Amino acid sequence: MTTYAVGDLQGCLEPLQCLLKQVAFDPAKDRLWLVGDLVNRGPQSLQTLRFLYSIRESLVCVLGNHDLHLLAAGKNIERLKKNDTLHEILEAPDARELLEWLRQQKLMHYDEQRDMALVHAGIPPQWSLRKALKCASEVEAALRDDNLIAPYLDGMYGNEPAKWDNDLKGVTRLRVITNYFTRMRFCTSEGKLDLKGKEGAETARPGYAPWFKQKERKTKGLKIIFGHWAALEGQCNEPGIFALDTGCVWGGSLTLMNIDTGQRLHCECDDEGHLMQPIAPTTPDQLASAKR
Repeated sequence: MTTYAVGDLQGCLEPLQCLLKQVAFDPAKDRLWLVGDLVNRGPQSLQTLRFLYSIRESLVCVLGNHDLHLLAAGKNIERLKKNDTLHEILEAPDARELLEWLRQQKLMHYDEQRDMALVHAGIPPQWSLRKALKCASEVEAALRDDNLIAPYLDGMYGNEPAKWDNDLKGVTRLRVITNYFTRMRFCTSEGKLDLKGKEGAETARPGYAPWFKQKERKTKGLKIIFGHWAALEGQCNEPGIFALDTGCVWGGSLTLMNIDTGQRLHCECDDEGHLMQPIAPTTPDQLASAKR
């Protein structure tokens, strides 16, 4: 069995299928980790979600901000924005089944054997692994509770509070947790968020830095796979931190990584998220290496 992780799909099904074909992915044996943002902006959000649902027993999935936005729109269609490509999901005959599956997914996954975490955006520097898992579980519980999901999804939008406080309660508390796991890029050493900065790692405002660059980060030593930050172009020189969002929906590429060897494969995309071609042909040796 081989386990792979793939960057933000955002409804780009063709590039995903290209990569899975390159490594001869077998859902009966192999596993695929998804960093979230499965849908939205790309050309095949509904088809992507249906495909993932069809192989759901082979997946580990964490939720991204676009996935939560889809769930919120499912409760209140007025949440949809001009550039969203989610209407086809909400109007599909199997929408209820797909959204029900989506709400069961995690905000954070931890593989104890590998000492490796999977998140969409990151883990704030002031949280330990134990704290991060506990906070993620609070949001996961709200999503799975029929009485809590609607008020949570309605109240999760917003940039404030910008910093964690243990005394936070209710939806306000869940909003900060959600912003850390699904929207964070830059923050201070104490975890105060700058949610406006979206460019490269070197563009931080004074006093801020990429979350993974904070010197006092409590999860140092923990391997972390994340997406969300397309401007990094998959480049992160922090040991044990793996950035996988390479902007497939923005004319970049989709990246697949063997989580045990670190080997990466890419499929190029056009500026609408359609498949162009693999960046390099996959030779038999490359295929064997990707499987190891």
